[in-house]
Amino acid sequence: MNATRKPLFLIQSRYNQWMNHKLYTVCEQVPDEERKRDMGAFFRSIHGTLNHLLLGDRLWMGRFTGTEFPVESLDQELYGEFDALWQARTDTDEAICAWIDSLEETDLDRIIAFKAVVTQRTHRFRLVDALLHFFHHQTHHRGQVTTLLSQLGLDFGTTDMMWMPGIEITADGDSTSYTMPVGTVP
Repeated sequence: MNATRKPLFLIQSRYNQWMNHKLYTVCEQVPDEERKRDMGAFFRSIHGTLNHLLLGDRLWMGRFTGTEFPVESLDQELYGEFDALWQARTDTDEAICAWIDSLEETDLDRIIAFKAVVTQRTHRFRLVDALLHFFHHQTHHRGQVTTLLSQLGLDFGTTDMMWMPGIEITADGDSTSYTMPVGTVP
């Protein structure tokens, strides 16, 4: 039964990369002042939410890999300039995909321990459970970004994982394969 877990995280890492690229492409059209305007979101603005997503991903990747990513708060600004934020997002998404690729099934049962920013207590979780949170956290905050973009009248296209290029299985004789090789960005 455990042998089926890693492919789910491979898909999630590709979905994360695909959606981030889509959203940043739309956000690039928004003037900087508008991207940073407080629109009443939990992290105030589009920029603040994108920044939190990157900060959260780097914080969790540090926990996963044992390479601490120190932060002062969950709304700490990492990059004030959109181009730098986008480049850091792209680099982080590539690192996430590469790290997920490197995992073995047995790694998913490993216990991670870390001191949480919010509780200031040490917590322990199975890696598999922390990864589920990691990918759900990304989707949750991207949903906030899509709401803010909708309020600005911008179209970001489909967000459904099922319509991500490469996820659909195509019949080729008696075999099936992904239409997009793992590790590529549409």
